[in-house]
Amino acid sequence: MEKNRTRSAGRKIAALGILTGLGLAAFLLESLIPMPFLPGAKLGFANIFSLLALLLYGLPEALAVVLVRTFLGSLFAGNLSMLLYSMTAGVLSTVITRVLLFALPRVSFLAVSVAGAIVHNMVQLFVYCGLTGTMLLLAYAPYLCLMGAGAGAVVGLVVIWTMKALPARFFAESGKKKEETA
Repeated sequence: MEKNRTRSAGRKIAALGILTGLGLAAFLLESLIPMPFLPGAKLGFANIFSLLALLLYGLPEALAVVLVRTFLGSLFAGNLSMLLYSMTAGVLSTVITRVLLFALPRVSFLAVSVAGAIVHNMVQLFVYCGLTGTMLLLAYAPYLCLMGAGAGAVVGLVVIWTMKALPARFFAESGKKKEETA
């Protein structure tokens, strides 16, 4: 019995490591893509792996993926100021996403993903406004909301398709049922 529990814990740690690594790779690749019409904006593909961790393993594990990915991504990108924006927004949007999934179980995952992306963008904007002491950048809010809605929809669709493509035995190993997550 103990051997199975150890094996299961090892698989969980390995899966979370893979999700973190893939999220880190997406985070770093995205930082290389310039967004000329909205400086500093990204598509948020790294969030695919945080959402998968949230659905497959739960909130604490998803937060671990977000924290490790954001810390290493900021360190590797050589932009530690990014850490403050990304970590704050990543943690809050992941928590909000979990709350929405729990509180509104009949709302589609796609809508929850869009809401999480918008929350992420708005938290980053508020952190920036708070640090600089200027509210002038709130003029970007409508554009960030639109971009967040589009990116959240794409990320949500990728997560939904990924969950559908995963074999049923993967869910047995994660402790979830396939119906609970998709």
